[in-house]
Amino acid sequence: MRALGFAGYMGTIFYAPKGLNPVGTAIMLVILTPVEFLGKLTKPFALMIRLFANMMAGHTLVLSLLGLIFMFAGGGAIVAGGVTIASIAMVSGIMILELFVAFLQAYIFAMLTSVFIGLIQHAH
Repeated sequence: MRALGFAGYMGTIFYAPKGLNPVGTAIMLVILTPVEFLGKLTKPFALMIRLFANMMAGHTLVLSLLGLIFMFAGGGAIVAGGVTIASIAMVSGIMILELFVAFLQAYIFAMLTSVFIGLIQHAH
């Protein structure tokens, strides 16, 4: 809003392409204004939910693999030992993958945030 001013920023919400007749302009404003307004409100929440879901998926997978140790604990020493070793090996691999995903998600989150802020600063 600071870069465009109040009228310029509202022009990104109430937008109709130049060169339309008055009826076409009215139809475009009626259809596009709610879409643009909701888009400005939902983009931050979409980023937030996307980041949360990607992080939560890795944590859920790690906890599920660690849960295998407790499920097979009563099945005998050899079975429980094999499952424990395999589960810890898989969890270690998933943790490395999850670390990579965390850095990737942070990068994507920062890039999309800067793109969305850049789109808001420039009129159509």
